[in-house]
Parts: sequence; structure tokens; C-alpha cells
Amino acid sequence: YMVDVHGRKITFLDTPGHAAFTGMRARGANLTDIAVIIVAADDGIMPQTIEAVQHARAANACIMVAINKTDLPNASADRVKKQLQTMELTPEEWGGQTIVCEVSAVTGAGVDHLLEMILLQADMLDLKASKKRRADGHVIESQLEAGMGPTASLLIKRGTLTVGDVILCGQHFGRVRALINDHGVRMRTAEPSTPIKCLGLSGVPDAGAYFTVCANEKVAREVAGARAVEAKAQQVAVPKK
Repeated sequence: YMVDVHGRKITFLDTPGHAAFTGMRARGANLTDIAVIIVAADDGIMPQTIEAVQHARAANACIMVAINKTDLPNASADRVKKQLQTMELTPEEWGGQTIVCEVSAVTGAGVDHLLEMILLQADMLDLKASKKRRADGHVIESQLEAGMGPTASLLIKRGTLTVGDVILCGQHFGRVRALINDHGVRMRTAEPSTPIKCLGLSGVPDAGAYFTVCANEKVAREVAGARAVEAKAQQVAVPKK
């Protein structure tokens, strides 16, 4: 989903903290520029927190930390910061280089400051992407929906995706029939870093799969067909246990 901060947009890709979502956290780290690690001020560093940091480091993503639940009576932000030090994530106010923000999801305290720090970090990293090229990016999630057929939630990395473009994603291809934003509004185009639901693919692609816009449908069909044949050959080649 996307938020507007003083006329500038920030896209959030939320990856759940439960241990069962390891794969999703790995994909999330690989699809983002800045990873905001959320730590509860009452619980402190948990195993999935350590795992999320490892994924972010493996993806070379910039790491920030948001200490949540600071409104609780048993909250201890300093305890969390000491734990972060042991993970080589020393807060800036303690002489380190990690931006750490104290927030409360319940009261909203500190959230505006966190958003401003994300924009500041983006400026320092000089994060930019060209709009004037064919779009490419990754699939966040995909499914088969009644009345819509195969749909894929895409995160655009570069370029501008437009209704009518021919899209290729793994073994699937198709002409973009509709683009729907995170508020359910149909859009004509989607620019870099925009999360968008795409309709028109021939099948349901894998989460995390790379997509690109092709010159025409013939090229997309040929490449998708070749990939399907290759995938089938690999399945046949794998010995049964």
C-alpha cells in the first residue's frame, strides 16, 4: 500500500512477523530499498526479528528500526536499543548509524516522524527510477479471482506500466486489461514504486517472480512458451523418490 507524505509517496510492503512467513520476509527484503524492522518495546528482539535483519542484510537493503508499543506501561525502548547494539545496529543517538524511531500504532505517536525519517533516508540514498521506459518489477502476490481471472499484485521497479501493455511473467503473459491501485481505484498507468493489481495474464505467476513489458504479444507468447517447455522438461528430469 502507499501513503502520501507532504506530496511525496512512500510504498509499504508488509511482511508478517510470524515464523511461518519466512519466505515472505525474504521476498520482501529483496523487493525493497529500505527495510523498517519493527520491534515491540515490551517484547524486545525476537527470533523472527533477527531473521528479518538477516534477510535485509542479504538483500543489501538499508535498515531502519521502529520501536512500537511505546505506549504500554512495561515498554522499554532503551532495552531494545541495547539489544540492537549487540546486532551491530547501534542507534544514531548512541553514536551509531541506524535510524531508530519510537512509535505507537495505537496512539499514532511518532508515526509522522518515522515517515519523515524514511523520506530523509531515501534522499540520502538518492533513490531514483526512470519513468520513461518499459516497466519491469516483481510479483508481490497472485491468485485466481472470481469474475477477474488470474490477478497479480505487482511492484513496479522501473518504467511506467500502462493498460494495453503486453506483460511477460515467468511462463505467463497477456495484455494488461486493467490496473487497480491499493484503494480499489482503476488506473490508466502505474509509475515506479507503485503497488498495483494487474488483470490480463494467462495464468497465476509465482510470488516474487520478475515481470517485464514486451514489444508485442508474439514475442511474449514465444518466450512464455519456451519457459513452459523448459519447466516441464526439468520436472520430468527430476527422479521420483
